[in-house]
Amino acid sequence: MSTDARSSKTDRATETGATRRQLLALAAVGGAGAVAVAGGATATAADRRTDPNRSARTDVARITVLGTTDLHGNVYNWDYFKNAPYSDSAGNNIGIAKAATIIKTVRSVVGAGTCVTLDAGDTIQGTPLAYYFAKIDPITQGATHPMAAAMNKVGYDAAALGNHEYNYGLDTLRAFEKQLNFPLLSANSVDWHTRAPVFEPWVIKTVQITGRKPIRVGILGLVTPGVAIWDKANVEGKVRFPGIVEQARKFVPKLRQAGADVVIVSCHSGADTSSSYGDALPWPENASTLLAEQVQGIDAILVGHAHKEIPQRFVTNTKTGRQVLLSEPLYWGMRVTEMSIDLELRRGAWKVTGSSAMLYNANEVDEDPAVAKAVARSHAKVLTYVNSVVGTSTAAMSAATSRYEDTAAIDFINYVQADAVKAALAGTPQADLPVLSIAAPFNKAAAIPAGEVTVRDVAGLYIYDNTLLGITLTGAQVKDYLEQSATYFKQVSGTGPFTPDQLTNAVTPTAPGGTPDYNYDIMAGLDADLTYAIDVAKAPGSRITDLAYAGEPIDPAAQFVIAINNYRQSGGGNFPHVKTAPVVYNRQIEIRQLLIDWVTANGTIDPASFSSLDWKLVSDGADITVTD
Repeated sequence: MSTDARSSKTDRATETGATRRQLLALAAVGGAGAVAVAGGATATAADRRTDPNRSARTDVARITVLGTTDLHGNVYNWDYFKNAPYSDSAGNNIGIAKAATIIKTVRSVVGAGTCVTLDAGDTIQGTPLAYYFAKIDPITQGATHPMAAAMNKVGYDAAALGNHEYNYGLDTLRAFEKQLNFPLLSANSVDWHTRAPVFEPWVIKTVQITGRKPIRVGILGLVTPGVAIWDKANVEGKVRFPGIVEQARKFVPKLRQAGADVVIVSCHSGADTSSSYGDALPWPENASTLLAEQVQGIDAILVGHAHKEIPQRFVTNTKTGRQVLLSEPLYWGMRVTEMSIDLELRRGAWKVTGSSAMLYNANEVDEDPAVAKAVARSHAKVLTYVNSVVGTSTAAMSAATSRYEDTAAIDFINYVQADAVKAALAGTPQADLPVLSIAAPFNKAAAIPAGEVTVRDVAGLYIYDNTLLGITLTGAQVKDYLEQSATYFKQVSGTGPFTPDQLTNAVTPTAPGGTPDYNYDIMAGLDADLTYAIDVAKAPGSRITDLAYAGEPIDPAAQFVIAINNYRQSGGGNFPHVKTAPVVYNRQIEIRQLLIDWVTANGTIDPASFSSLDWKLVSDGADITVTD
């Protein structure tokens, strides 16, 4: 069982003005003499007087664990797709440069020697900055990865691998690893044949507090097993990903046997027990809570992967009854976790006596100058790249309404994907099969302007690093696929007007367990139109109506080639048939780059040449109205 709690831990600022001002700078003031911390808690200046590290007693101590996660290639508070400072509806700031300011300030207050700094993965993918140094000026050819430069300046002690670390293949990941001044940890990334970890599973850091026996802090890294599905092309035959709980049961005792007084797990796996891939693997995607409940010997878990904000949560271990501390600092450097682990020396050995956590908010701090300077040249290169003009468009295209109506923006993605697969199949047994394509509304903010089009305009349509495949499905399987996609919508009656939240099961602040937009697909034809309606008045599984190809009801036995991304083909979203469908095309070409290359080669985007209204939402057959 677990309980959420807003941290009651107090600010450790001393009564001296300079140090107190440092900590006040971490977040907005929440009242006289108080610091506002993420999650709504406030902290006062009183606790420093009871800091065990300042006590005359040498048998008590406190270590501080600072944590980030899911940085996703964000160094600065910058949106490369908008060419402007990052902005969202919650007023968040992003980037490791801001997180670094928090980390360094907390160290200066509590004492750098008492701190352990960790990251929970998903570091080298997610922005044009990350993409550029994987594909355009690759680190495998000698370039320094900006995230390596930034993290080395921060001074991390260890980082867990995330699933997105595998997106660019093992060579890129190994090149990144070599550039770091700290280890990448993953106890459940194991050799395909020997089952031995292919990265360091754990490390022990010794914390030396003046006048006290050294404290040995064991750090274990774990990643969601979903890598085996999502990056199958990069890892199959090379790396396996067994369950998080299962591997922790092997390695936590090893840490204790090696002399760890404290065990911290940096776990790239969310705190619920859901899996986007259903039962495609025997282990859940999100297992941090199960880890805390089922594995003895863990004191705290830095959680990643889910992009959630968990200031402080305690989970009871079912074997020992002890409370295990969990904290997740949102994503992209928006928050920094601070965990406090209190210890007492008993019979010559340190024992954990208590723990607490809170999150600091990056909104009110400046970027750390050392980190900002270390990446400045890389940032400038990427700005030049993403703002270079590659073509023109005869009309503006927006993805804002793509979830609930046919748009030219999604039609463009589907057209380019299908066209690429069709061309590649020339001369093969599948050359004469009709080609369909699927695409999801990844980015509601994506837009192609009329007139000049830049790299960042095109890249904004496809914000993930997915690659393109071609598979074959029957007409009956196409319908099954669309039925799964249609579960994105709620069952509602009437014709509206509806808001998107009333109509969809999408992830929202009030429905964090909903269906992500990237697990809702829109399908289109290349040489002829694929048309259909989604009847939201009907129960899931019977919503697709009027399904036709080239104006005729689709033949359940007919064969189609489907242009599909690697995430979906590998089982992401748990769509039917695709994992076992024959693969007829797989050249490992990234879809985002395919779109950029298409615009560069053709020069002009003309929506009239590829866009048509092929699908719609209905209720008992009548068109519905959606207002956003």
